[in-house]
Amino acid sequence: MKVVDGIINVLKKEGLEYLSCFPTTPIIEAAAKEDIKPIICRQERVGLGIADGYSRVTNGKKLSVFAMQYGPGAENAYPGVATAYSDSTPMLILPLGHPLNRDKVFPMYSSLKSYETITKYIEQITTPEKSVDALRRAISHMKIGRPGPVMVEIPEDILNQECNESLFNSYKKIVIPKSQAAHDDISRVSKIILEAKKPIIIAGSGVLYSEATKELSELVDLLKIPVMTTMEGKSAISERNNPFALGSGSGVMSDTVYEYLRDSDVIIALGTSLTKHPMVTTVPPGKIIIHNTNDPQDLYKSYNIDFPLLGDTKLVIEQLIESCKDYLSGKIIEDNVTNNINEIRQKYIQNWSKRLNANDKPINPYRVIWEFMKNINPDNAIVTHDAGSPRYQMMPFYQSGSPRSYLGWGKSHQLGTGLGLVIGAKLAAPDKFCVNFMGDAAFGMTGLDFETSVRAKLPITTIVFRNSTMAIETNHMKISHDKYKARDLNGDYADIAKALGGWSMSISDPQEIGSAIMKAKEKNEEGIAALLQFNTSKDQDFANMRPFG
Repeated sequence: MKVVDGIINVLKKEGLEYLSCFPTTPIIEAAAKEDIKPIICRQERVGLGIADGYSRVTNGKKLSVFAMQYGPGAENAYPGVATAYSDSTPMLILPLGHPLNRDKVFPMYSSLKSYETITKYIEQITTPEKSVDALRRAISHMKIGRPGPVMVEIPEDILNQECNESLFNSYKKIVIPKSQAAHDDISRVSKIILEAKKPIIIAGSGVLYSEATKELSELVDLLKIPVMTTMEGKSAISERNNPFALGSGSGVMSDTVYEYLRDSDVIIALGTSLTKHPMVTTVPPGKIIIHNTNDPQDLYKSYNIDFPLLGDTKLVIEQLIESCKDYLSGKIIEDNVTNNINEIRQKYIQNWSKRLNANDKPINPYRVIWEFMKNINPDNAIVTHDAGSPRYQMMPFYQSGSPRSYLGWGKSHQLGTGLGLVIGAKLAAPDKFCVNFMGDAAFGMTGLDFETSVRAKLPITTIVFRNSTMAIETNHMKISHDKYKARDLNGDYADIAKALGGWSMSISDPQEIGSAIMKAKEKNEEGIAALLQFNTSKDQDFANMRPFG
């Protein structure tokens, strides 16, 4: 058996159904021969985004793979891998490598050297016989513990060499071991939580990956504790249906998140790294911090942790539920927070109602988000922002529904990432209305891959906030803009979408927002990719921006 065919044999055992890719690599032909459908992007970073979105929506339960050629393919893929690494997305990346007799020769690009800092694990296959071991090590690192992207570089002269077929046939699918926290630690923490006056839960993406959303809701209902999510953890609890949900934190946050985090005495961080980062809400000083993660390198990384709980988030939450029930002995905790949460939220929405209901022309971007929420059930959709203004405008206001109804990202925030993510989401959940919100600059980075959605028959809706400027840079490029109009951008993205084979509409009247969104949804249901260009204002008045740090 040729090595390339043996690799596909292994990946099929791990459940590979689709291959996100960009030529030229023999992996594509070998996969197609085994009925694994290639999803061909127009540029590698979007292809990585497709694999990333697919992995997120399936919670890493389905193997997600991206393959590319050596040289330019590997070089162009770097931003997509960086995003997956920063957000801990489990995926396997298979770059073709230069032949071994020249892979260390200047100026040959080495994936092995270049990607070491942005992959959880990386290895080069050096002989045909080592192929299976390399794949086993990489896939186990990808799945076990904290998830993340892994890479196996396959030199061109290795791929077509012959290897004993029995070696590949002997491969066994990786089984994921999971661990609970220590019983004494759970008991100690349960007492702290039950004695707390104003506890708050911070739920991260670990809640989603461990599929602990049901258990989180049970814990919250038992203890009557308000819960906020991180940017990546958004949708770990329904922000529309659960009265204890405060919303999400990021570089910005709603008043409900701000006030409860500010006034809390005990922080219960579940399935989050608690990384200090501009896109992460800072934990205010003076709090007792209980921190659950499945990765020991997260503990004490950014804060002095009072009570670490190392273990799988779902198992840890189950332990906390059982322990707290034992201490409560049937006692029902009084709900003294949901009315207050609702009052703060209503006041917050009222304070922003001028923008959320604005009839201005150009259209206020907040009106678009508000109309989207009024017209689309979040349980039937998967939505993501892009970097820059759309992220700041959406995170505090958009109310996510069921798990993975929102894809939050941004510790490594390349413009245009949301487009690939939402195409991957559509691949994973074809019955969902999959929508990405982006601005002019983001479209300029990746917009031509809208055609990938058309060609691959993965009908998404792209919403472009067209304000003809890099508005997020208003305070950073003042002199250059005043002298040279350096922030200005231009383009008719609706016309581009039509030229790429999709349906599109340009909207300037705020009264047409809701009907336009529903028309795009109808087009998606007909199998047609849609783009809505909303001609918007340059509004840069954001919600609470990192007030604690």
